[in-house]
Amino acid sequence: MKLRKTAAAAAVVLALTASATACGKSGSPDDESDKASGGASAPTLPTYKVNSAADVKDSPVFEKIKGKTITIGTKADQPGLGFENPGTKKRSGFDVEIARMIAADLGFDEAHIKFKTVPSEARETQIASGGVDLYVGTYTINDERKKQVGFGGPYYIAGQDLLVKADSDIKGPDDLKGKKVCSATGSTPLKRIKEAKYGVGEAKAQQGYQLCVQDLVNGSVDAVTTDDSILKGYAAENKGALKVVGAPFSKEPYGVGLMKDDKALRDAVNNAIEAHMKSGDWKKAYDATLGLSGAAAQTPPAVDRY
Repeated sequence: MKLRKTAAAAAVVLALTASATACGKSGSPDDESDKASGGASAPTLPTYKVNSAADVKDSPVFEKIKGKTITIGTKADQPGLGFENPGTKKRSGFDVEIARMIAADLGFDEAHIKFKTVPSEARETQIASGGVDLYVGTYTINDERKKQVGFGGPYYIAGQDLLVKADSDIKGPDDLKGKKVCSATGSTPLKRIKEAKYGVGEAKAQQGYQLCVQDLVNGSVDAVTTDDSILKGYAAENKGALKVVGAPFSKEPYGVGLMKDDKALRDAVNNAIEAHMKSGDWKKAYDATLGLSGAAAQTPPAVDRY
């Protein structure tokens, strides 16, 4: 019996790994490319006109990269948000689209965008040192971070939510009493879910959300918790099997990280975000990425020009 359980668990892990790397899986670059080229009734990614006359005066960062290449930091392991296909190395997701539309307004076409995978703990260092020119990757704006970097946006308001099986009776945080819930080691969502008011039976820490999703699929936990935007990507990858509850219990405004005192660049980034929200590109990008989870787009947030 033990051997059978072990084999079954291994099969689940193998299946999930395959789904993350398969060319035709929802949320993957190739899948989104297929949709963009006319998949039946599927949402299509927008295209962005490059502003060849772009100039951001008084921006030291823009002066350094003008006419060259813009380096944008992001995540590589978040389906629907910031994902890098292991085989093709193509990037996809809502954050990646936000990065592309901003880059286009700044005068950079796809061939002159360099995406760089940057882990959460290295974001401020990479921005401050010039390792990246912009950072777009589920980066919550807060006062503590503003002491080190600047922010454009917000371009999206996320909130901590729950990912559960499609037939789960969990409808929100009030239903977690005695349940097993997984989140990433050292994360704010893990810390929050341990609060006594939620009464969880076990708060399990994993080294990444993909591992938490595997635990959910094989039944060793009842829910996965982190930002709803991240969970929507996994729901899209496992459509029909997993769902996002849709009852967020925190507020996480996502911003574009940039050099702290570069106000000119911050204004240019904000102008780009607002323009693409107004044109409908923002909504189209959402529908073709996070929207594949079945969750409708929110009203675009107001940009904070601090």
